[in-house]
Amino acid sequence: MNKKLLNAMKSEQPLQVVGTINAYSSLLAKKAGFKAIYLSGAGVANYSFGLPDLAMTTLNDVCEDVRRITYACDLPLIVDADTGWGNAFMISRTIKELQRAGASGCHIEDQVSSKRCGHRPGKELVSSSEMNERIKAAVDSRVRDFSIIARTDALATEGLEATIERAHSYIDSGADIIFAEALTDIEQYKIFTNSVDVPVLANLTEFGMTPLFSVTEMRDAGVEIILYPLSAARAMAKASAGVYQEIKKQGTQKNQTHNMQTRDELYETLNYKNYEEKIDRILKEKKELE
Repeated sequence: MNKKLLNAMKSEQPLQVVGTINAYSSLLAKKAGFKAIYLSGAGVANYSFGLPDLAMTTLNDVCEDVRRITYACDLPLIVDADTGWGNAFMISRTIKELQRAGASGCHIEDQVSSKRCGHRPGKELVSSSEMNERIKAAVDSRVRDFSIIARTDALATEGLEATIERAHSYIDSGADIIFAEALTDIEQYKIFTNSVDVPVLANLTEFGMTPLFSVTEMRDAGVEIILYPLSAARAMAKASAGVYQEIKKQGTQKNQTHNMQTRDELYETLNYKNYEEKIDRILKEKKELE
């Protein structure tokens, strides 16, 4: 288990992890008090490339966003690694590249390589044995403390009992955390957390199969990590669409400024004044030497 992520989990129970689609949103998440952040595969596809989340982005695409986020923000970052982007050798490379980019952990799922969103119909799974090979390749490839999270999408096609059986085998293969995707009621979470001996991650994505449970409900169900993968991104997209439409319709943005982050708020988040002070000091020293 990654030490930064483990410390975050100890400091907040359950740990709330919010999705950050870029470096600036990671700073906003940290400023709001979150202890850990997340980069969604859909976030990369939708917001960095304008594509649906249908396995059309690559490891390099994801790593570029990881590098930008970890450069700006020191919170532990969990990354969506989809199915690992290939066979055991490619999964090995995936883990090494994500570690090199600064991630604290990633999740790999048990869907086929032509994957779908976990809250969409038509998902197909690989066998438990194939998924276990993915996990073993990931575990064997980490070169420092890096959390391997096994995501299972089995509930929709195989039921709860089979999903728990898969989870047990994934833990035996070395998974540190189990990501139980698209559970549909609180009792399922209670049964799941009582059935496994590693932390369970719950994905509370909006407009999906899982109800938007509260922190208290998740805590009572034994969930140790709550994921909000695209909440802020969806809000940003909705707000941006509204501003664009208003400017086009009205010919001015003056009635939308109350919805905007001010220049001072931006500068505070970026520590802009500290950078300015450094520039001023350098210029002053240069003048003194002339």
